[in-house]
Amino acid sequence: MEMIFFDNVDKLGRIILTTVVVYVLIVTFTKISGKRSTSQLNNFDWIVTVMIGSLSASTILLKDIPIIEGMAAILSLYLLQFLVTKYASVSPQFSSFILSEPRIVFYQGQFLPDAMRDERLTRQEIECAMRSEGIHNFDEVEAVVFESDAKLTIIPKPSTSNDDPEAEDTVSETIAPLM
Repeated sequence: MEMIFFDNVDKLGRIILTTVVVYVLIVTFTKISGKRSTSQLNNFDWIVTVMIGSLSASTILLKDIPIIEGMAAILSLYLLQFLVTKYASVSPQFSSFILSEPRIVFYQGQFLPDAMRDERLTRQEIECAMRSEGIHNFDEVEAVVFESDAKLTIIPKPSTSNDDPEAEDTVSETIAPLM
């Protein structure tokens, strides 16, 4: 019967050494690649993060993958992420292709069922986001936007004064492009 808790010292030593090297290199690569690598993730960033985690684990645990090969794969992903995000920052068409567009899912007291269905959101999830922002009344919300990073942004209604009756009909500058 094989050992369940311990195989041999050489294997354990390799795993510890590889873990330290992979950890140091990933921390270094992440620092060099910038805040984008650790920010709130959109779909594209999430995929890259999962791939880096998988490659790191494979490099640490599989003896058939030398550290240099694992690090080359991880460095390649960081480089690809940098190039894609750099190009997306200068090309709106490319950015629209790789990133999800924000979408209004609640507007002026009304849930938008088609948008909610397309984004696979429930009323409870939207209400939870409102409560998290301390909002307990639908009348207090101008809109709820399902963002590119899968977060729900609550946009409160602007406070209106009796002096400006047109203020109620004004659409927020951040919502107007989504309509």
